[in-house]
Amino acid sequence: MATAKKTELTVEGRTLQVSNLDKVLYPKIGFTKGQVIDYYIKVSPVLLPHLKNRPITLKRYPDGVEGFFFYEKQCPPHRPEWVKTTTVPSERRQEKRIDYCVMNDLPALVWAANLADLELHTFLHRAPAITRPTTLAFDLDPGPPADILLCCRVALWIKDVLDGLGLESFPKTSGSKGLQLFVPLNTPVTYAKTKPFAHALAERLERDQPEAVVSKMQKSLRTGKVLIDWSQNDDHKTTVSVYSLRAREQPTVSTPVTWEEVTQAVTSKEPRRLVFDSTAVLKRVEKLGDLFGPVLRLKQRLPASA
Repeated sequence: MATAKKTELTVEGRTLQVSNLDKVLYPKIGFTKGQVIDYYIKVSPVLLPHLKNRPITLKRYPDGVEGFFFYEKQCPPHRPEWVKTTTVPSERRQEKRIDYCVMNDLPALVWAANLADLELHTFLHRAPAITRPTTLAFDLDPGPPADILLCCRVALWIKDVLDGLGLESFPKTSGSKGLQLFVPLNTPVTYAKTKPFAHALAERLERDQPEAVVSKMQKSLRTGKVLIDWSQNDDHKTTVSVYSLRAREQPTVSTPVTWEEVTQAVTSKEPRRLVFDSTAVLKRVEKLGDLFGPVLRLKQRLPASA
């Protein structure tokens, strides 16, 4: 059995043991664990505010993106004592408690990346207010042969509805196949209100654009259409975090984009306009800052109905 090559790394005053930094996690381009850690360190100034106090599910790829992966809700018992956790009731058994990891600082983020936790999946709420989402989310999932361009069209339709309700919204790529819309709230609200609201809006779009939109979850209904997944607005659902890597052939990233970029993608019919890898994202952050910053700060209240 091969011995792990360990390296001592000091991050913000904490000493971590990182291992096998030269291990390739993205075989198609030779992207290594060391490069994964380096990306998360460099993007951390804009990423960490979005992770603060949010329970997080780890999605680990110990053998890289082409190998076995697993979700880890319970924060590993071997974690350093300074990696914080927060307790959330289990969806299936309310009496059972799950201690989720919380990535509130850079050492914790590096620790997780060293576990080959490529993807960061967070809740829409922050601890300890685990019944109060800070945002409303729509996950636009294209059913082949539909692609992200149809997601962009659907996103613009959703934006029109939200604009009419006086709500600002912010798009980001999923880093995979689709697009996601976040509607910052940051006001007292519960999932009991946000989930029905999102469902009603999805059904409204399905009625208005039946050739392109589906609101029901059955995969058989999605062919050539975009599912507006409203079900993410739930206290037991997680959504990939902005600036998270994705386990694709290349290290693509869930990337905030402008509405102008969404419109340009539709006009140009070039889906590659909305594909960003780790290098491109770091350049965008350097130039544009955190386009998702308003999601943290903007206070909005949901109307009575969609």
